Formats: sequence, structure tokens, C-alpha cells
Amino acid sequence: MVTYVVRRLITAALILLGASYLVYLLTAASGDPLEEFRASSAPNKQQLMDSRSQLLDLDTPAPLRYFKWLGGAARCLVPWAGTCDLGKNIAGEPITGALGHALVQTLTLVTGATILAILVGITLGIITALRQYSTLDYGVTFMAFLFFSLPIFWVAVLLKEFGAIGFNNFLKNPEIPLPVALGIGAVLGVVAAVSVGGDLKRRLITGGVVFAVVAGVLIYFSATLWFKAPGLGPVLIVIAGIGIAFAVTLLTAGLKNRKALQSSLIAVGVGLVAYYAVQPLLNEATFLMVVLLAVATVLVGMGIGYLVGGYDRGQSMRAAGITAFLVGFLILLDRYMQAWPAYFNNSRVRGRPIATIGASTPNIEGDFWILSLDSFTHLILPTMALVLISLAGYTRFTRASMLEIMNMDYIRTARAKGLTERTVVMRHAFRNALIPIATIVAFDIGGLIGGAVITETVFSVRGMGFLFFDGISHVDPNPVMGVFVCVAITAMGFNLIADLAYSALDPRVRVKA
Repeated sequence: MVTYVVRRLITAALILLGASYLVYLLTAASGDPLEEFRASSAPNKQQLMDSRSQLLDLDTPAPLRYFKWLGGAARCLVPWAGTCDLGKNIAGEPITGALGHALVQTLTLVTGATILAILVGITLGIITALRQYSTLDYGVTFMAFLFFSLPIFWVAVLLKEFGAIGFNNFLKNPEIPLPVALGIGAVLGVVAAVSVGGDLKRRLITGGVVFAVVAGVLIYFSATLWFKAPGLGPVLIVIAGIGIAFAVTLLTAGLKNRKALQSSLIAVGVGLVAYYAVQPLLNEATFLMVVLLAVATVLVGMGIGYLVGGYDRGQSMRAAGITAFLVGFLILLDRYMQAWPAYFNNSRVRGRPIATIGASTPNIEGDFWILSLDSFTHLILPTMALVLISLAGYTRFTRASMLEIMNMDYIRTARAKGLTERTVVMRHAFRNALIPIATIVAFDIGGLIGGAVITETVFSVRGMGFLFFDGISHVDPNPVMGVFVCVAITAMGFNLIADLAYSALDPRVRVKA
């Protein structure tokens, strides 16, 4: 294993050297960095040209400039020495500083969208594979390919129009007319009836229940102006927590495992107590505090599963740990909702919280919750745009992989042995179906560092894509090379992780020197 990893790293380093050399030369030969000055009539034109030439070292041939750049980049291998030098851009700003800022912007923008696309896409892929050729299968396939076929800039503009401008106008007077509430409930009821499967009676009951619940909730939201002062409260958290406990137990251990179900329900009860206990602490929250509380929540849940677990503590710990984490997320969401009125009425927000451009509201002030809400509201639209566009790939790959696995002999054998359908799907089929998906996920995660150029442009986010495009447009190799190195190293690293993941997912696969 170690020999294999070392060999792959050496090969990756050689590939990176060759590829970076080509990229540098192609960027340098793509245009004239002095073109904007040559057509200028300014009296100091020659001084500006000389300054740009000196800054970019244009008097040195491009191949030699590459090796100068490589010498500075090599010092980045010792980051604690503080000697990393990737050159400067045409504005005289060090690339290391610009790259750090752009990387934070891109990771903030794209990471959440990629994780959501992976989770939702894989989930939909499994469901459609299990319901092959059903109305749900056709519907999900149609919607996935519809969004996949749409240009990202058009989706982004529509989201800005209806998801930001329209919704902000609605928040001025958040009343939902009765016909609209009934219409939304009817549409979701039909979707639920189509999705649930089974006989006609089961479909009608499910659709009717969903219609009544959705319409009732929307009418309640309208009557109480809930969108201006939202909140969950302990009652809704407990009700949702009980539903989460049953769902998580069903997926991880099966409802026949009473110990796992008891562990999950106890975790919900502990979460109710924690709801009141942590409120004073959350008033002084920081990001590190939230992370530590999340870790402690999972550990408490796993501890409950260990104490109550009985003969199979592993399943109980897993079920209780996931349930505790999700209940903790509901408590955190409720705290964000408590801060919503203060953010909504902030003088910088002025009652229009869903942002259309930028990564934050200029000069906004407030505590951790206000600033976090500001970041989230700026991420909603670009995240939705990226998720809708990238969802189809994960859905179709997962569906195809699951269908292939579900028709194999060992799946029939597992069913013939009397294993439950949950065990067959989650433990036997899903794990092996992840093997080809691991490749797609690894490449997508590696590529996300490069940023989403179009999305960043539409939403005015100065991320990695913007930095790369700016370097290309000004024939400036330094920012292009900075982005290229980050993307290449990340892609190669995750490609190696994917190869190692094959061995973990399939015992028949072994990595050898």
C-alpha cells in the first residue's frame, strides 16, 4: 500500500511539472499583455508599458520565466517558512494572497452545492432504481435531464428573478392566499401519491394526508406571518425528532431492532433537554463552539447507543449518533430562526434578505448569527443553481449502477437466505454500487476547486473561476498558474483517494506496487 501511494505521488509530481510547463507557455502565447496600452493615447503610455513589462518580466522569454516561477512555487513546499512566491498579478497583488481569498470564496460557494448534489442525487438514484419504470422513475429522469440541459446562466437569472426579487417582495407582506395554499398542497399531494407506490387506496390516502398537512401549514404560516418571525420551538423539534428516529433506525438497523429504536428515541429526549440547556451558550456562539457542540452531540448519541445497545451495540450507536446529530441540527436551525427578525430589519439588509450578488452584505455588523445568516442568504441562489444543474449526473450514474447490482446472483442469494429488503439494498447492493460512483465524486470534488466561472460571474463572486478568467483575459500567467496548481493537486489527490476507496468498498480490489 505504502509503495503504491509513493509511486502514485511521484508520477503525479512529474505529470504536474509537464502540465504546468505547457499551461504557462500557452497562457503566455495567448495574447499581448501590453495590447491595452498600445492603443492608448495617454501621454505616459510608454511608462505604463515599461511598468507592466517589468512587473510581468516580459523581457525574459516565456520558457525561462516559467523556471523562475517554478523556483518561487517550489518554496511553497515548505509553507511554514513563509517564502512561498507565486508571483504577482497585473495589479501588483501577490498571487498567494489573491489565491487564498479566491479559494475561500469558491469553497464557500461550491462545497455545499456539491455535497447536496451528491447526497440528493445518490438518494434519488437508489429510489428510482428500486422503482424502475414507475411514474416516479420517469418523472425524476425527466426533471433531472431537463435541468441538466438548461444553461446555468439562464437558471441563475431565473432564480434571481423569482427566488430573490419575487421572494423579497413577498416578505414585505407574507400572506399566502387560500387558493395558492390549496394549489400548492394539491400539487405536492399528487407528487406524494405518485412517489409512494402501492395500490390506489394507499396512493389516495398518502396524497390526501400530504395535501391536508401542506395546505394547513401554509394557512398557519399566512395567518401568523410566520416568515417574518419564524421558529420551530421544542414541540416541533420533538415531533420532527421522533420521525427522524424512526427513519434513521429503519435505514441503519431496521425497526425490528428495538434497542436501536430506543437509543434513537432517548437521543431525541436528551435533545429536548439540551434545547433549553444550550440556549444561553448559543447566545455567545462562535464557529468553533458550534463545531465542538456538533462533535459532542454525536458522541453523546453514540454513548446512548452503547449503553442501551444490547447485543448489537454498533447499530444502536450508529442510529443514535445520526439521530442526535440531526436533532442538534434542528436546534441550530431554530436558533438561526430566532435571529431572523434582527437580520431582516438590519439597516444594511433593509427587508430584502435574499441577496442576488456578492458573498456578503457590505459593512454589515452583528453577532455570529447575523453574520452567518448573511453568508447563508448570499449562498442560497448559487447553491440552488449548481445543485439543479449537477443533480442529473449523480442520479443517473447511481440508478444505472444500482440496476446492474440488483440483477446479480449474490443479490438473489441474499434474498433467498431470507435477509430483509433493507439489508439487501443498503448493505449488499448500495456498497458495491458506490464503486463506480466513487470515481465521479472524486473528480467532481477535485474539480470544484477550480470554481464555477459562469455562476461566479452571474452572482459576482470573486472566486477561483473569476481569478482564472481574469488572468486569461489579461494574458497574465501568474494567476492562471496559481489556480492551475490548486486544481491539479486537488484532482490528483482525490483521484488517488478514489483508487484507495475501491479497496475499502470491494475486498476483491487490492492496491499493489
